Amino acid sequence: MSSPPLASGPDGTDALRPLLDTVLDALDTGRRARGGPLPAGGPAAVTAQVRAAVGDILPAHGDPDALRTLVHTLAAGAADPADPLCAAHLHCPPLAVATAADLAASALNPSLDSWDQAPAASALEALVTHALAAEVYGHRAPGAPPDALVTTGGTESNQLALLLAREAHAHSHTHGSTLRLVCGANAHHSLPRAAWLLGLPDPVVLPTPTGRLDPDTLDTALRGLPGPGPVVVAATAGTTDAGLIDPLPEIAARCAAHGARLHIDAAYGGGLLFSDRHRPLLTGLDTAHTVTLDLHKLGWQPVAAGLLAVRDPADLTPLHQRADYLNADDDTDAGLPDLLGRSLRTTRRPDVLKIAATLRTLGRDGLGALVDQVHAHARHLAALVAAHPDLTLHAPPTLTTVLFRPTHATDDTVAAVRRRLLADGRAVLGRARLDGRLWLKATLLNPHTRPDDLAALLHLVEGNTPR
Repeated sequence: MSSPPLASGPDGTDALRPLLDTVLDALDTGRRARGGPLPAGGPAAVTAQVRAAVGDILPAHGDPDALRTLVHTLAAGAADPADPLCAAHLHCPPLAVATAADLAASALNPSLDSWDQAPAASALEALVTHALAAEVYGHRAPGAPPDALVTTGGTESNQLALLLAREAHAHSHTHGSTLRLVCGANAHHSLPRAAWLLGLPDPVVLPTPTGRLDPDTLDTALRGLPGPGPVVVAATAGTTDAGLIDPLPEIAARCAAHGARLHIDAAYGGGLLFSDRHRPLLTGLDTAHTVTLDLHKLGWQPVAAGLLAVRDPADLTPLHQRADYLNADDDTDAGLPDLLGRSLRTTRRPDVLKIAATLRTLGRDGLGALVDQVHAHARHLAALVAAHPDLTLHAPPTLTTVLFRPTHATDDTVAAVRRRLLADGRAVLGRARLDGRLWLKATLLNPHTRPDDLAALLHLVEGNTPR
């Protein structure tokens, strides 16, 4: 029996071409079979369809048509972020150029844990990470320029930020003192979870009744903490529920006054860096010791595309590890780059390629235009809600998240409307609980959305709300 073809090497491109046709055809037939933003029927129906289509996942004899079957089945059962009525989460429709670059990354399959596995990819990653760190912090002088690491997303970046904060304080405080995380109730759940994973004390979680971390509340909390132990404050630039941005300059001032380290989770809002119009909303971002970015949100990248920017590259020193087969001393002395301290992971795919392809293809003005477009969509949807006699708007949007609800509905009704639309496969809306009430959440990340799509979304909500 002949060996199956490889994706790279002298015959790789010839082997891939017919398979790409198969994949593209199956994506198209699957999309048409789905017919909307989500498959109809709910979890039980989708599970049954997948099982029926796939059958034995490990048969005794292979099926040459398996690729077509599986891709068609996945597309038919997908939540399609490119459908304008799929607007529940920070789940972006990826750019075609980024997706094509991701194919090349998979075919070449470099692993960024040693230079001899990823010569060009490691050089490209250095260019991209330094450029994006400069976007966050500017070209600071004197001293070493800021840096950034590629991660799998906001969760890994937040965990890494707390680890670096812990290690930065490990040798500068009295024996037995432990880093304490202080954050708002509006912070992403990955931050308290990271504190738990790192064995830190339970975080001090401050109330955020307005959806933002209040600087005076933070000041009072920092004054009341016992002892001189180290503290890291986590602020948010783009909350998951409402897309709100904490008052970053004021929070930075309180942190400086109390000697606290500052981390800013800008996984959502970080994309505003590309927009001249919206970038001022991130004023104060450069005051943070570390900043989380996530370009598979307002960067239109296929998952995964996270980064952690670091103001002082010396903070990355604790990540340095030595494994003779990857970064032997004599190899690094001879000039081979040491990649092992660039991540908590060892094997690492070149996610930087799709980011680089997007940055170079669209440029700052192209990316900024996409950011501006989706913000304009959010403002338009908010205006439609505000003008609707039977809908209530939570507040004007800061980013691209719009919260609204049927005016006279109970929370149970709001939840039921959302689930009914999901079960029918007609629209995908999220949910958020703020101000003691449940709200429908539209997160608009699709720059191709049209005004008629937004009106249709509200019409579906209205038509599925009991009178």
